[in-house]
Amino acid sequence: MDDTVTDERLARYLEMTEYALGRVKISVQEKGTLYRVAEDMLGMARDYLADAKHFIEKGEKVDAFACLNYAYGWIDAGARTGMFEVGDDYRRFTLGR
Repeated sequence: MDDTVTDERLARYLEMTEYALGRVKISVQEKGTLYRVAEDMLGMARDYLADAKHFIEKGEKVDAFACLNYAYGWIDAGARTGMFEVGDDYRRFTLGR
């Protein structure tokens, strides 16, 4: 298995994460207690994405790749738990069936 973080691999994960973050919408009621949790999860995803871009600018590919995986993990967790609406995109998200 090739575990090298190439520029192409980093670009692919960056695009995937930006796409996912742009697509999700909070699906729990705004007045409910889970809404703040969902907002926090989106905030974490955005922060990790910003960190990844910072590391990319510094040329620190491994740290950038790690941040992208954390960002996507937050997004995917929100989708999996039903806090984020992502449609029926089983290819990009680990949705319950």
